[in-house]
Amino acid sequence: MSITLQSPPSSALSFSSTFSPQGRNLTLLSTLHFNSRRSSFPLIRSSSSSIDAGWITELDSVSSFSEIVPDTVIFDDFERFPPTAATVSSSLLLGICSLPDTIFRNAVDMALADSSCCKLENSELRLSCFSNKALVNVGGDLAKLVPGRVSTEVDARLAYDTHGIIRKVHDLLRLYNEIDVPPERLLFKIPSTWQGIEASRLLESEGIQTHLTFVYSFAQAAAAAEAGASVIQIFVGRLRDWARNHSGDPEIEAALKRGEDPGLALVTKAYNYIHKYGHKSKLMAAAVRNKQDLFSLVGVDYIIAPLKVLQSLKESVTAPDEKYSFVRRLSPQSASMYNFSEEELTKLDQLSLASAMGPASVELLAAGLEGYVNQAKRVEDLFAKIWPPPNV
Repeated sequence: MSITLQSPPSSALSFSSTFSPQGRNLTLLSTLHFNSRRSSFPLIRSSSSSIDAGWITELDSVSSFSEIVPDTVIFDDFERFPPTAATVSSSLLLGICSLPDTIFRNAVDMALADSSCCKLENSELRLSCFSNKALVNVGGDLAKLVPGRVSTEVDARLAYDTHGIIRKVHDLLRLYNEIDVPPERLLFKIPSTWQGIEASRLLESEGIQTHLTFVYSFAQAAAAAEAGASVIQIFVGRLRDWARNHSGDPEIEAALKRGEDPGLALVTKAYNYIHKYGHKSKLMAAAVRNKQDLFSLVGVDYIIAPLKVLQSLKESVTAPDEKYSFVRRLSPQSASMYNFSEEELTKLDQLSLASAMGPASVELLAAGLEGYVNQAKRVEDLFAKIWPPPNV
């Protein structure tokens, strides 16, 4: 997704700021997320006279069933599409460091000047400490900008180490506590390996909220729900892309045989499983590519939508006397009538999860992990080059 980091014209942060000393915008990858409740920002609404006359936008219609989250944190777009919450990640840190004057740069500089990190003689431990502090400092700044939760990426190099993930989350949580960000404002973003799902289960039992990502199969989604993950994220478009260029995945082949899009089918099935069996997890649909994707997911807890899709929804209105109306595709009522096979309801362990994950989920999970690992390494390499800062 796109994110533009700009410095406001004064020391006060402004959602609508467009000032940049260098006259440049920075684009990088990140993700915006969801609120534990409905956003306290005003809902996205059209102000045209047609709305005053009783017409309703498509955005109004779908927003009455799902929380629609703008896939951006560009300041220029905050007023049009106010974000509800945010994610802090290695890719975001890389972007912050690529410009010397952004609103988050001080958070990174303060991390590199942290005395507890600086005194570590082991260079790997010192760089890891800097990364943790930088993530938390930026996360703390984001928590001041959005009303919802801030999701913090957990080092993907720990994806197959349950206890390593738990230790990392405890470390991050301790750092957040030091800057007075309460745990209810936080999520911790963990890859959906078996070890990650198990870490989620143990952390949730402590009251620590987790966000499981890279879910590309029903087996992963079911295991994540059974673990009690607070948020489960499915990338709709990535499954579709895989299906266009590959074959041989039984779950995808079954969806295509039914005439269904594999990404949309997975979200539907996971939603029905969560709601039919009373799991607490909230489901997020990401990598939504167009309005039809969004209409097909109406009723899912959270939908991350590109700005071009949101703008189109906002500009499309329907007269009050027209018969066409949006139908909620996903609901607890429809979930209660969905039938699962005995095999799908079998409690999974590590071996059964591995055998139930088809080639699509295996390959997409591996690709996602590789990307996250590379970004984390790039952050540490960059910190090694720029440390110590001039004032240390």
